[in-house]
Amino acid sequence: MLQKIFSSLIIVAVAFSLIMCGEADNPQAEMNQFVSVFDNNQFNAGFNPIDMVQTDDGSYIVLAEEKVTDTTEIPNIYLLKADKYGNFVKELEIGDSLINPVGHLTVVENKLYFFCMVSVVKANGKDARLASFDSNLDGFKTTNLNGITYPAAASYAGNQFVLLSYNIDDKLSVISTISAAGAVTKSKGYTVGEGDDSEEPILNHFLRTDKIFPFDVGLVAGGVYYFNGFYNYTFSLVFTNISDDEPMGIVAGYNDKGGFSAITPLSASKYAAARFNFGNNYLLPNTTITATSNATSTDANFKGYSLPELIPDTKVKILRATAKEKNILIYGADTQTRQIGLYFYNEADGTFMSSRYLGFSNPYQIGCMIATEDGGLAVCGTTYLAGRFPRICIFKLSKEEVASNVK
Repeated sequence: MLQKIFSSLIIVAVAFSLIMCGEADNPQAEMNQFVSVFDNNQFNAGFNPIDMVQTDDGSYIVLAEEKVTDTTEIPNIYLLKADKYGNFVKELEIGDSLINPVGHLTVVENKLYFFCMVSVVKANGKDARLASFDSNLDGFKTTNLNGITYPAAASYAGNQFVLLSYNIDDKLSVISTISAAGAVTKSKGYTVGEGDDSEEPILNHFLRTDKIFPFDVGLVAGGVYYFNGFYNYTFSLVFTNISDDEPMGIVAGYNDKGGFSAITPLSASKYAAARFNFGNNYLLPNTTITATSNATSTDANFKGYSLPELIPDTKVKILRATAKEKNILIYGADTQTRQIGLYFYNEADGTFMSSRYLGFSNPYQIGCMIATEDGGLAVCGTTYLAGRFPRICIFKLSKEEVASNVK
């Protein structure tokens, strides 16, 4: 496969208007800030980044979906490596026997891990797999997870993975803890509701035939787990100890039309979050959620900030970072102008600091964000070359650029 990259300080100058004359030959400047777009000669292929990590040598590894339109609607798995300057290094296409890559992409003892599943179409499967490989995209292998099916979201906490999956036979949202060796140490299922109506939006999510839901899962202070998924016919934020038959607490959305679009624990009861409700979007940079009580996502304390400039039910990413000796929150989302909007908040009190927008000429959509080792920010997303070919892009912002948004 031919792989081309467009990465230049000329593009950066257009995008950020921050590069002075004479820096074009400065390697440090090229590493601190760049814009890279990775082209591909498969015109019928589209790429959607799921997550990204930075390795010890400053390189970037992207986990993405690859969708080949004349093969299947269900996306395959694609891995991309770029060097610290944003130049293409290597790619790995897994093929169509494994599908549905699920972040987070996690580094554990020099190996990278993510979850996926056996192809329903090619292998008549649905079983989840834990995939691993090294920083050179070599040694790729998968481990069977003993009956877990349809992985939806994952995180890493307490030296183990936390996985949200869906049990199609029993109609359960299942939360599990899993070791790096693939051993399931704890698992508990909670009903999504009886009848075909309860599972239709979930299966459509996996088949990519309708709304893509912001599934999430993790661990908060005090050993309480949470998942953002379906419970009792409703897309809800559910708290559990992965032991009791009933949840500890629930923040219910509205069927599949409302709920949290992003959730990041700040402490035992403080969260940075975002929610969607019938197409509207609300950012909540400092909100209180009690894990042992029940509520709805439209309660008064979850009102949040409404941003009409965002597309309906936008994907939202939240990143905790530090700049100017302050703890900050960076929200990333898709705007009506087809740019990636970044919104900066003070973590301490949730006050708004500033906003900036990434993207020019072609449409851009957010995939993920990471804080970089040099104190900057890397945003990975999708751009549409010529308005029609979905390709992976990376924006690298320097430490100084991030600091300029902190008030």
